[in-house]
Amino acid sequence: MNRVLVLLAALAAPAAAQTPPFPAPREAAPAEAVSVTGTARVSLAPDRAVFTAGVQTTAPTAAQATEENSRTMAAVIGALKKAGAAEGELRTSHVSVYPQMDHQPGKRPRILGYQVSNGVTVTRKTTADVSALLQAALDAGANQVSGVSFEVSDAAPGRQDGLTRAFADARAKAQVLAQAAGRTLGRALSITEGTAMAPPRPMMRTMAMEAAPDVPIEAGTEELRYTVSVTFELR
Repeated sequence: MNRVLVLLAALAAPAAAQTPPFPAPREAAPAEAVSVTGTARVSLAPDRAVFTAGVQTTAPTAAQATEENSRTMAAVIGALKKAGAAEGELRTSHVSVYPQMDHQPGKRPRILGYQVSNGVTVTRKTTADVSALLQAALDAGANQVSGVSFEVSDAAPGRQDGLTRAFADARAKAQVLAQAAGRTLGRALSITEGTAMAPPRPMMRTMAMEAAPDVPIEAGTEELRYTVSVTFELR
């Protein structure tokens, strides 16, 4: 019986060895493609204003300078609130005390007095009365105004339009490249959205200002830039 089993195994081995292996699966050839970036710009009307009003004072002593500065700054903040600025729209941006030094060649520096600076940043949820707020701060004693800018608080209304136009721009660029290569443009293989960017739009430089009958302010429009990177199939 054992001899029969050994004989059958010996006869089966060559047959198994002669069985051809299964062919390995072929990898799909990588699709030929072109990658481009499309851009679009959308202009929106700003609905928020930001500026900083400050007071700078000097006095022989730090205590005198601080007392005078605090008194004037309190008046400025009170005037802003009276003009319509809400409590949550006001935030202290900086407080500083610096000695004013006299430097003479060959002599030790001497303190002439002290300079105190205090500023409050106003983030107004409307652009309609910014001019009145600025004028109120100036009339109350503010002698520094900086960083007046206008912003769009919600860019969602222009996002869909911006992305649609950016994709159309990307397709147009890819179409030109495909034609130059003697090919036709196929489907979009991948789409990557970029970050919407808005350049800063300062409306006034840092400067000392005197009270004036009016502070002209124009909000204008804010331009948002959208980008879309797309890879298209080439046929």
